[in-house]
Amino acid sequence: MLNITLPDGSQRQFPGPVTVAEVAASIGAGLAKAALGGRVEGQLVDTSHTITGDARLAIITAKDADGLDMIRHSTAHLLAYAVKELFPEAQVTIGPVIEHGFYYDFSYSRPFTPDDLAAIEKRMTQLAAKDEPVVRTVMPRDEAVQYFKGLGEHYKAEIIGSIPAGEDVSLYAEGAFTDLCRGPHVPSTGKLKHFKLMKVAGAYWRGDHRNEMLQRVYGTAWASKEDLQQYLTMLEEAEKRDHRKLGRELDLFHIDEHSPGTVFWHPQGWVLWQEVEQYMRRVYRDNGYLEVKGPQILDQGLWEKTGHWDKYRENMFVTESEKRDYALKPMNCPGHILIYKHGIKSYRDLPLRFGEFGQCHRNEPTGGLHGIMRVRAFTQDDGHIFCTEEQIQTEVKAFTTLLQKVYKDFGFTDIIYKLSTRPDKRIGTEESWDRAENALAEGLRASGCDFEYLPGEGAFYGPKIEYTLKDALGRPWQCGTIQVDPNMPERLDAEYVAEDGSRQRPIMLHRAIVGSLERFIGILIEQHAGALPVWLAPVQIAVLNITDAQADYARDVAQMLKNQGFRVDLDLRNEKITYKIREHSMQKRPYILVVGDKERAAGAVAVRARGNQDLGVMSLDAFRDRIASDIALKS
Repeated sequence: MLNITLPDGSQRQFPGPVTVAEVAASIGAGLAKAALGGRVEGQLVDTSHTITGDARLAIITAKDADGLDMIRHSTAHLLAYAVKELFPEAQVTIGPVIEHGFYYDFSYSRPFTPDDLAAIEKRMTQLAAKDEPVVRTVMPRDEAVQYFKGLGEHYKAEIIGSIPAGEDVSLYAEGAFTDLCRGPHVPSTGKLKHFKLMKVAGAYWRGDHRNEMLQRVYGTAWASKEDLQQYLTMLEEAEKRDHRKLGRELDLFHIDEHSPGTVFWHPQGWVLWQEVEQYMRRVYRDNGYLEVKGPQILDQGLWEKTGHWDKYRENMFVTESEKRDYALKPMNCPGHILIYKHGIKSYRDLPLRFGEFGQCHRNEPTGGLHGIMRVRAFTQDDGHIFCTEEQIQTEVKAFTTLLQKVYKDFGFTDIIYKLSTRPDKRIGTEESWDRAENALAEGLRASGCDFEYLPGEGAFYGPKIEYTLKDALGRPWQCGTIQVDPNMPERLDAEYVAEDGSRQRPIMLHRAIVGSLERFIGILIEQHAGALPVWLAPVQIAVLNITDAQADYARDVAQMLKNQGFRVDLDLRNEKITYKIREHSMQKRPYILVVGDKERAAGAVAVRARGNQDLGVMSLDAFRDRIASDIALKS
């Protein structure tokens, strides 16, 4: 008898080899209908997979993350199937799953148009309705090469030709379409019901600009109609919140072709930048950090010692002076160690916390640049803590609590915590890894955090915690991190004098809260849809007169508020008051103060709050108290 152990620990027995689909059917008709695949001893497989010995099995449905990935992967194949039916001369290349969907690259004689996309999506729907079985076969590599050459699919033949000789390859067929794929896939096209094609973009074959430009068709697929609609609605809202669009509309910044991947901050944008930076500077000051500043350019030899030259050279900007090679720093940590090493350090000096608003440069590929979210020149709220191994847990707890406070002040309360543990290739003893991982875990627990482990995702020298915030649309943004590093102090010969007089290596904790300030400001703009909280708003108050008769009073009101530290825009233009109110509302000013003859006579202001709220007439003292409270509460 063959024993199948299910996730709940129960077992089912079969007289001989059995498929995943047959096991699902033995449990119930509902599960048999819902089954998309299975996990046999941890390996993801098709429902047609035959189990030949005792095994643990989990049935995969659309409710599982693996099931959703299978739906998306299979929908990519459905896309290729539809393209081949409508455009037989098109050649298919690759079509992987990506976050929220999939894409497939095609070689075709002309660009696909929006009408083409609509026709392809319609054909996909028709093919899915036919509920054709998706069948896996295995073929020797050389035979598969000839098979696809015979179909005119030269890209597929090239992919298969790169597989070692003598190996078999798996093919998946649905109807008249056959594709190379490792799988697994859903059992039939009828499982693919909720999808939409999103856009077409260019992509070089194998990512090499020397190769042919292909057409990449992007799509999304979901387990239910409701999930698909929710995602499309989120995209609509995200488009409204796009920081690039709002950056233009609110006159905050721009990106210029004369310096790609860098940000030109306009006056109002630089006010926002300064508010974020000065807030973080106070965080440093109030939490035991010493602010430092390292140089932009460091000798190549230093980067060789740290290991960055070997691992990161292609992303570094380099320069030369007097026959000596240098690199613009892509990160701040080596500079902080050089500052640490300047002078003898004692165990009494630890923990020693350095913080820097250090500008870094990374030679990111043009295709990866995205507004101010992904740039080549950026500033980090970078910090490094030099401590003993025994101090790690305390430092992690303090850092996590501080990070939570900072995120809350910026409007983020939903945080995901992940602990990345030792990879297969690593340095250090098992005992040192145990201590480091336990210290990070206990630091999180002491801060009241639930977290998940990411096995094997740590750096080769130490584990780390990733802090991911969720924005108003539920999108995750990994910003914060704290990472244990005994390696760089070793490479750069950093020491401290221990209590017994011996020389010891400190542990270096790399830590960041907001990470790149440029990226974080982009996240803030999208989080608040440009309507930034009062304390962050570049202009907090707009003062508007109705006629020239109130111009002097409006000037006095604006000057008084400026003198009290508020950021004020005085608008004395000879325009209708409704026009001026509408324009400042479009600029998302938190408060608009209107002064007419009545307000001037009473020494008051008519107050309008963002969101078209008419708060009525207030004395200047009452308004000042209100906005001061908003700022103090970060509301």
